[in-house]
Amino acid sequence: MLNPRTAERPILLVDDDTRLLRLLALRLESEGYAVAVASSAPEALQRLGELRPQFVLADLRLPDIDGFELLSRIQGHSPGLPVAILTAHGDIPDAVRATQAGAVDFLTKPVDRERLLSCIRTHLGGGTAPGDDDWRSGVITRSPVMEALLDDAGRVARMDSAVLLTGASGSGKEVLARAIHRASRRAARPFVAINCTAVPAELLESELFGHRRGAFTGAHADQPGLFRAADGGTVFLDEIGDMPLPLQAKLLRVLQEREVRPVGETRTLPVDVRVLSATHADLEERVADGRFREDLFYRLNVVRLQLPALEQRREDIPLLVQHRLAQLAQAGAPRRLYSAEAMEALVAAPWPGNVRQLFNVVERNVALAPGRVIGAALVRASLGKRSIGLASFDEARAEFTRNYLRQMLELAGGNISRAARLAGRNRTDFYKLLSRYSVDPRPGRRQDGPPPAAG
Repeated sequence: MLNPRTAERPILLVDDDTRLLRLLALRLESEGYAVAVASSAPEALQRLGELRPQFVLADLRLPDIDGFELLSRIQGHSPGLPVAILTAHGDIPDAVRATQAGAVDFLTKPVDRERLLSCIRTHLGGGTAPGDDDWRSGVITRSPVMEALLDDAGRVARMDSAVLLTGASGSGKEVLARAIHRASRRAARPFVAINCTAVPAELLESELFGHRRGAFTGAHADQPGLFRAADGGTVFLDEIGDMPLPLQAKLLRVLQEREVRPVGETRTLPVDVRVLSATHADLEERVADGRFREDLFYRLNVVRLQLPALEQRREDIPLLVQHRLAQLAQAGAPRRLYSAEAMEALVAAPWPGNVRQLFNVVERNVALAPGRVIGAALVRASLGKRSIGLASFDEARAEFTRNYLRQMLELAGGNISRAARLAGRNRTDFYKLLSRYSVDPRPGRRQDGPPPAAG
């Protein structure tokens, strides 16, 4: 099924179900992809060297070599080659384990056409075939929360409305802004981004709107400014909440009049840009205390898209890690992979710095790992005190019970019998609970201990 007339590297499909192979191949070929197939693991390994595929979709249950072994051999032969796993619904726990071992994604049978195409476009870094979803190829996700956000972003991209992107630092606001630009009618024109906190306040106006030669000390030549540089395209104003008030008034005028006045210039110049802005701050709060203009806020906040924190999309962490490992390998870094235990530590960890922090930890791990496999100890060392993330069910239940018992004691003024009645237990049972959960009944005394044994 590989087209010999094209030099395009194919997608390699591996499954012992020949009917499914034909169906998947037809779907992909209809989208313009070159496709190669293999009905066994040995055949797939042989075709790796012959075809140098750009993507592999392999069934987890093959008759000759276990899917985990095939994944390991592909990684050894072609490090960085994206491999997705095809699985039946009952094998999903194994598929998740395969993802932790290095697979970039997994798809369940019967394979949904759009899910298949989205998976391939995502992990080919934009794909080789034209498609309506190419604009979102830079957003690495399989999270339902992110998918819903991308649906909204795709719809708003078709309009010229101003969009305000909110979310914690490092959550990917600029990545989403670039995706919106790619999906818009302005995609062929420039995308220009500026961080309003990265430029000194006295220079920010010149940076945005330009200046005439001699307008201020150091202005040795005319400069057009970012708005005019982006004419016909998109300007992305990151951390807009930190823009100085005097400049906010000038930005409002630019948005209303669609023209800019460079510093030192007496006339205005027309400009056609779409403005996307972003902030991690609460702009309503800043409007209320006078630090942000209300009229500018309403001008920028025509559509608001809220990016979730990384802890709200933990299922994306293995995908993001694999994406970052591939980026680092392409830049010349050693090729590394995470052990299953190390990946579990990453998934469970708190991420106050969100995707940016995750990528920094991955880069640090790649630099410091003594061998090809990154272990859990190195991950925990990189995370430091933040390495403890999600509590287990038993830990969470024990902490809740401890707090509940303390509250009952406090309400009862330290009287055990009264506290037991409040809790709906007899005095003996209540004493047993205090002992089991290491709660000292005396006021002000706490004995925080490990969660009790299950049972």
